[in-house]
Amino acid sequence: MGVSGYESWIDKQIREAQERGDFDDLPGTGKPIPNRNELYDENWWLKQWIEREQITGMVPTSLKIRKEAEELMEALAKVSDESAVRRIVASLNERIDRARRSQVDGPPVFLEPFDVDDVVAQWRATRP
Repeated sequence: MGVSGYESWIDKQIREAQERGDFDDLPGTGKPIPNRNELYDENWWLKQWIEREQITGMVPTSLKIRKEAEELMEALAKVSDESAVRRIVASLNERIDRARRSQVDGPPVFLEPFDVDDVVAQWRATRP
């Protein structure tokens, strides 16, 4: 019980659950919280929730753009034509530009457009 001798209903529920062992052996117990070594992002919790729940459709456009940018090279690995790679990158760059000018819904986007020639060079380097 707390200092005043009063135990709230919530505190009581938690204490009783602990006594029953309801919190024993939960996944992740004793493990550090995952750190992706990224710069602080105020929307970290939202991104993790979207990723964990594999949410699609209702995600704000700006977050869709961020996710597409993060997965660009993975997506391009499935493309076999250089002109298609250039079209995909150009399309993403257009959406990044619109998002940076706050013309889409969702949190702000601070991504830099991709250099198409650099992306094509990276894509070529991964080709068999």
